[in-house]
Amino acid sequence: MARPALSSEGIAPHCVWSRHIVFGVWRAGRTCEDGVIMDDRIRYLLDELRLTRDARGMTQEDLARHIPWAASTIGMIESGRRKPPPGFWVAVDGALQTGGALARLAARLGSSSWFVDWWTVEEGAVSLRSFQALVVPGLLQTEAYARAVLTEAGLTNLEEAERRLAMRLARKALLTRDNPVDLTAVLDEELLHRPVGGPAVMREQLDALLAACALPHVRLHVVPISAGAYPGLNGPFAIATARDRTETGYLDNQLSWQVIEDPEDLALLQRAWEAVRSEALPWQQSAELIKEVAEKWI
Repeated sequence: MARPALSSEGIAPHCVWSRHIVFGVWRAGRTCEDGVIMDDRIRYLLDELRLTRDARGMTQEDLARHIPWAASTIGMIESGRRKPPPGFWVAVDGALQTGGALARLAARLGSSSWFVDWWTVEEGAVSLRSFQALVVPGLLQTEAYARAVLTEAGLTNLEEAERRLAMRLARKALLTRDNPVDLTAVLDEELLHRPVGGPAVMREQLDALLAACALPHVRLHVVPISAGAYPGLNGPFAIATARDRTETGYLDNQLSWQVIEDPEDLALLQRAWEAVRSEALPWQQSAELIKEVAEKWI
């Protein structure tokens, strides 16, 4: 993956200074045209990785042959789109024969904020597990349903809603590309009955869910209302699995979203997933329930 030349400051010329609120905290860094928000300590460390690799005459593919991560993973790390997994710097130091320089540099720079973008995680995932109790998962929303969700809540102006709508619809390509992501979604039955956008919009949306059920890489499961209280009522979440089996979690709320990479937090999400999945109907029974409710929306 070729990277642009650096400026005299050692920073890619397509990046600009910016400040961002991340989980309620102001962060200083640089934003690139591709949308990656970059802490300057991270940028410096990743530039050193790329420059050292180049100095050894190695491509990302060459490096991948000496460490247990794919070239695509190295590319995402070098571009700041993915946090290096445990052991990455030690392995790279060994492959590039740096005498441990990169691992020491990473330690000296201290803890940096890796601005991992969930949509980038989704794009690189081979499988997604999603739970929603209130609305249909974004990847399965029709345009009319998505517009109703974004506009009827009244939290954004029309221009912003249309921008978010375009982004949401573009993400649906994950299910129709040549190598589509495997999606397993668990939905609460209540959302099938909630009149988002009105009867016509709901009928179209539930018909779209039924069509998705027929896809070989999509599995939908519904938690019936009879389940009563269960862990899914604590909120929606998703878990993405990358090609190298690395997992990343995602939480969403009224004010912000949060990408989860901490192993202990991911273990809790895994337990939550197993809990909600155990409450859900098998996929065939779920499809029958969706069809039954769809026929009530006329």
